[in-house]
Amino acid sequence: MKTIRLLLVLMAIMMSAVCCGTKKEAPKKVLVLYYSQTSNTKTVAQEIAKRLGADMEEIVPVKPYDGDFQATIGRCMQEREQGVTPEIKPVAADLTKYDVIFIGYPIWFGTFAPPMEVFLSQTDLSGKKIVPFCTFGSGGLESSMADLAKKQPKAEILPGYGVRAARMAAVPDEVENFLKEGGFIEGDYTPLAAFPDQKPVTDEESAIFDAAVGDYPMIHAKAKTVASRDIPGGTEYLFTAADLPRENNPQMPPAGEMKVYVTILKGEAPVFTRVVR
Repeated sequence: MKTIRLLLVLMAIMMSAVCCGTKKEAPKKVLVLYYSQTSNTKTVAQEIAKRLGADMEEIVPVKPYDGDFQATIGRCMQEREQGVTPEIKPVAADLTKYDVIFIGYPIWFGTFAPPMEVFLSQTDLSGKKIVPFCTFGSGGLESSMADLAKKQPKAEILPGYGVRAARMAAVPDEVENFLKEGGFIEGDYTPLAAFPDQKPVTDEESAIFDAAVGDYPMIHAKAKTVASRDIPGGTEYLFTAADLPRENNPQMPPAGEMKVYVTILKGEAPVFTRVVR
């Protein structure tokens, strides 16, 4: 009798193990989909796809934006004035097969470049998890994410990653930390503490701000307040700054207030990482 009971218990355990095994969540299928003109965004896309073992596809305009910076800006301004959007080639990937889609683009005029805008306008990503990533001259991650949420209101927009074109050497380490923090890959990372409250800048902190933005022509501002925190290998500052007089320069953004993130790594000069207007 005891032998029969023991056999029944063992059978129950085996059945339970089988049932539990069938409930194991399947790996998420990931696509990295991007538009890139100068290859900066492509570099980030390749780094993400490599680390995730994800599929990757490029959005390609029928008529490429293949001019220099001024030619590209001129064409975009003309298209915006005329209400024209660029035609893009069809995306080959079957988007229904993917749970998570990383969407990458350069920032033009404060948001995603027109080819990505066309894709987002033509495509329904309802129910998908969307992870934005972008490259920029000074900033635009936050504003483009807000626009992305408007374009795809039924998708889940996850925290994104952005990097200045002047800081592409930082991409491998930053992408690795970003993917770890988002739970896409395993590994240890150091969560950053929240910034403390802002306080008026000292002369030393004002000099740090000026050194970080001084050679960038699209920022003409004065730091007002600041907060700082420790980061691996150095210090990160969050400045609140006010634009100085525009000096009749029509290429400058409208005057106002901005947030400027600046890092100083040990032995290196201050560098700004992004601007939020």
